Amino acid sequence: MITTINLTIPLETLTDAILSLDLEQKRQLLEILEQKIFEEEEENYEDDPETIAELEAVRTEYQAGNYLTL
Repeated sequence: MITTINLTIPLETLTDAILSLDLEQKRQLLEILEQKIFEEEEENYEDDPETIAELEAVRTEYQAGNYLTL
């Protein structure tokens, strides 16, 4: 059985807790955060206005013949 607990922790308290970690623990936390950021970016990239604009620009260039084949 999995139990989920949602907590609200002030950012200052969280920062203090992170600063108290040793180097290896900080590396582990960084790895977890980077993975979660990557996952969320992957989930939301198609809805991101910047990504949409970039894709439209690339499509426009392609349709205009501005590309190279390798």
